[in-house]
Amino acid sequence: MPEQQHYQTHTKNEKVGEVVSTKMQKTIVVQVSRRVPHPLYRRIVTKHKKFYAHDEQSEARVGDVVRIVECRPMSKLKRWRLGDIVRRSALVGTAQPADLDVKI
Repeated sequence: MPEQQHYQTHTKNEKVGEVVSTKMQKTIVVQVSRRVPHPLYRRIVTKHKKFYAHDEQSEARVGDVVRIVECRPMSKLKRWRLGDIVRRSALVGTAQPADLDVKI
């Protein structure tokens, strides 16, 4: 009887969330929100969790909605990498503080 080969068909875990910080080099902080019923009262509540993700080209900006993919541990906190940018933020043309000064 021929021996069967078992191939591991493991799909990587993915999450979609909003970028809340890009202050580190090659790292973004993504906040993932999910709506779940309260265990006792059954009221829908929103739960948030932050994930540190690797962003090699530093292409994500604060406010972007991104997809992150599970990967090998890259540091103490980073276990995710940036998959793709789902939606760009509307904060593209934000005003600088000098532009807001009133000239009399």
